[in-house]
Amino acid sequence: MAAKQKFLIGVALGGWWLLWASVQFFVMLNYGLAMRESAIDSIATAIVLALAGYVMVTMVKYYRLSPKNILYVIGASLALAALCGGTLHELMKHLADDENYLKSLNIILPLRLVLIWLTVLTGALQGWLWFHVKEQRQQELHTKEAEQLLREAELASLRQQLQPHFLFNSLNSISSLTMVQPELARKMIEQLSDFLRGTVKKDGNQLVTLQDELHHLGLYLDIEKVRFGHRLITLINAEANTGLMKLPSLLLQPLVENAIKFGLYDTIGEVTIRIEAKSDNGMLLIQITNPFDPATASPKSGTGFGLQSVRRRLALLFYRHDLLSINKNENIFTTTIKIPQGEDRTP
Repeated sequence: MAAKQKFLIGVALGGWWLLWASVQFFVMLNYGLAMRESAIDSIATAIVLALAGYVMVTMVKYYRLSPKNILYVIGASLALAALCGGTLHELMKHLADDENYLKSLNIILPLRLVLIWLTVLTGALQGWLWFHVKEQRQQELHTKEAEQLLREAELASLRQQLQPHFLFNSLNSISSLTMVQPELARKMIEQLSDFLRGTVKKDGNQLVTLQDELHHLGLYLDIEKVRFGHRLITLINAEANTGLMKLPSLLLQPLVENAIKFGLYDTIGEVTIRIEAKSDNGMLLIQITNPFDPATASPKSGTGFGLQSVRRRLALLFYRHDLLSINKNENIFTTTIKIPQGEDRTP
């Protein structure tokens, strides 16, 4: 792409210098100057201007215009224009044979110098503008890449903080079951292995279908049901049209873990956790409800690390801060997340 762009720029500049030489040639003929001298002068002027323009563009590439050095650039363009004009003047004195042309050579020298200087200065300004715009685009690209890397690093950090929390709980449960119920402990190890294998394969930025996310969530719930037995009841209700809707992978597990933590840790009876998914105005709407004891749950840990991590992750992926909300109604805690779909998605 860069080679093609340079080629097109070269063709454009070549066409510009050819047009300059052609216009100058016909203007000189119109003033009655000889064809040979007009052609030589036009070609020589175009070549000199091309070389002078290249020198100035190269200079502004490494010596950018600024309020501090603008006078240096103007001075350099004046010196270069004088050098080019003087060289061209002496060259044409030796190459020209027509008397009328030689007589006009001294007359047009001031005009030639001014035209060369203006052309060289214009080339310098255009070159500076080109490099300035290119530099700005590169800086914007580097900034976006840096922001993307920071986002990915933070997302990875969030995942790494969540997994050990669940893993330690599961290992503690396995350890407790090893002596009294070895078969159940073996089953839980297999379930934990299946869950972690699926977790490792998934990217935190990846969008998956709701049905895939619910399948992976089912692996997690199987482990938790081994831990809590008949006390944990989960009801999952997803509307038929939501199965193929997308959401970030591994998003629901920390939310359900949070619901289990606040629903079961301070009770001894059965607890029902409901997970409902539906389509709402082009968004995937998921609600997770669990009972909790306000007297013991709130002072201990607030809304939980799981909710904070999911809120931050949604903000990083979708650039919005209104996609997760919570509601406490008596002893029922409801977590609601909204996942933009299609054109509304901006990850």
